[in-house]
Amino acid sequence: MCGIVGYVGPRRAEDVLLSGLSRLEYRGYDSAGVAVLTPQGLVLLRRVGKLENLCQAVLESGVSAHLGIGHTRWATHGLPSEENTHPHVDCTGKIALVHNGIIENHRELRQNLLARGHPFRSQTDTETLVHLLEEHYEGDLVEALRRALARVRGAYAVAAIHAEHPQEIVLAREGSPLVVGILPGEGFLASDVPALLPYTRTFHFLEDGDVARLSPGHLEVWDRQGRRKGPRFQEVPWDPLSAEKLGYRHFMEKEIHEQPRAVADTLRSELSTPWEEGLGQVDLAEAEHVYLLACGTSYHAALVAEYLWEPLLGLPVAAEIASEFRYKRPAVSKKTLVVAVSQSGETVDTLMAVRAVKAQGAQVIAVVNVVGSAIARESHAVLYTRAGLEIGVAATKTFSAQIMALFLLGLWLARARGLLGEEELEKFKDELSQAPRLVETALKLGPEIDNLAQKLYTFPNFLYLGRGILYPLALEGALKLKEISYIHAEGYAAGEMKHGPIALVHEGMPVVVLYSREELPDKVLANIQEVKARRGIVVAFADDVPAELQEAADHLVLVPPASRLLLPFTFTPALQLLAYHIARLRGTDVDQPRNLAKTVTVE
Repeated sequence: MCGIVGYVGPRRAEDVLLSGLSRLEYRGYDSAGVAVLTPQGLVLLRRVGKLENLCQAVLESGVSAHLGIGHTRWATHGLPSEENTHPHVDCTGKIALVHNGIIENHRELRQNLLARGHPFRSQTDTETLVHLLEEHYEGDLVEALRRALARVRGAYAVAAIHAEHPQEIVLAREGSPLVVGILPGEGFLASDVPALLPYTRTFHFLEDGDVARLSPGHLEVWDRQGRRKGPRFQEVPWDPLSAEKLGYRHFMEKEIHEQPRAVADTLRSELSTPWEEGLGQVDLAEAEHVYLLACGTSYHAALVAEYLWEPLLGLPVAAEIASEFRYKRPAVSKKTLVVAVSQSGETVDTLMAVRAVKAQGAQVIAVVNVVGSAIARESHAVLYTRAGLEIGVAATKTFSAQIMALFLLGLWLARARGLLGEEELEKFKDELSQAPRLVETALKLGPEIDNLAQKLYTFPNFLYLGRGILYPLALEGALKLKEISYIHAEGYAAGEMKHGPIALVHEGMPVVVLYSREELPDKVLANIQEVKARRGIVVAFADDVPAELQEAADHLVLVPPASRLLLPFTFTPALQLLAYHIARLRGTDVDQPRNLAKTVTVE
């Protein structure tokens, strides 16, 4: 969602802010602004549209400062406009504030503040915060922020500055992420790690309820009860170069081609002993049910795991959409194991679901890509994927890394329950070791898929069909296409064709069919014939080409043959490349598709 950056120190604050905001563009935004403190007072600069508009405004202003906060806004309350763009300032013009999240009781707060004479210049929920901060300020900015937030319901990451405190930024978190970096004589803050990678790889992650004061080279933190707590800095093993395109046209293209490395690095996690944080303390003996909770692409990875885990563990296993799961009053107990899957580790629906099931006694294992993220901290155990920094909003390498991590976790769970011996485990490890090579081979299909995209990119609708473990991949293929090309695309279990979707098939409808000799090939061939009978365009991605498929397919892409376990690593890159090249040909913003954000931290 929205991006936040702050800086205090000897550098030009405006340069740090703009650089950091540029590294957060992938989160999605429609406007951007900065507030910096100069010897003449607080200077506010805001612009609608792309970040270069703000950069030009800063350049023309000639402003120079050593303290400031910046923000990229993704509209929730109020249309994109300069008045609605952050930072917001109070009545005195001395306080500036940026915010990510949603203030649920903002209407009530606004009415009360209006009644007390506070003028409002925007339609945002955020402006209520800066006026509350003004009301409670009596010389101590931290205390003012704590008292202001005590009147607020909702989710927030907040950073604020005051003209009377030229060496201080105050910040707080509840549900939305904030990270802090410290160097001698300098302080940095951001809503996500990539903004600060050029300066440091060591970060403190604020926890929910924390209020903090950032000054040059120093961080003070208090919990929600006002008790002082020592900051805990963690190293994030991401290289600043990972935030550069390195010759690729888009970050998404680069990240698709980074998948062999991401899968290989995740595979290196040790299977013979519990690894990462806390897995050895998870008691599996009495587990009677497993839920995999996730949203979006992570949910599709969880669905892949469901197909593999249930026969492996001998337990009911269900992948659930976290945003629905937490509201349906699920049957959860101490005998339930929950696996929360999230690229960012900050996905609000998944985080809230984790808290709900923990309150009912369930054990929770997190599978995340970001060290120190909220879901990792709040779970009993965590397994990190090794995908590295992902800039493109549409997840690619994190999806493949999640599937590998979930495969490894499933094997570990089976071994811990006594269902998998050492010899069988070694066979699985040998099989999984082929995955990086298979991904690399599939990526060589790029030129062929580019040619295919040139024949398909003008069509307005697509269907994707798959069976068994290929069904979640069909869902993911359709999601990638709709996310970045804005083409309407839907994925279905191929066996469901006759139960409704077949009504959509007509002459000129592309139907992407995933065919494997490992997953009900005869039944999928029958589905293909149903499409042909209605003059649909069959676009087949296949690891085997029987005569019937050769005859029926209008377009055929041959992916590397693989065992059932490894099918996600051959079909996934090919489907990602199809979506990427179609979107590129349509001229859409591939890395920052409209209306989407990399990390969804508000409901």
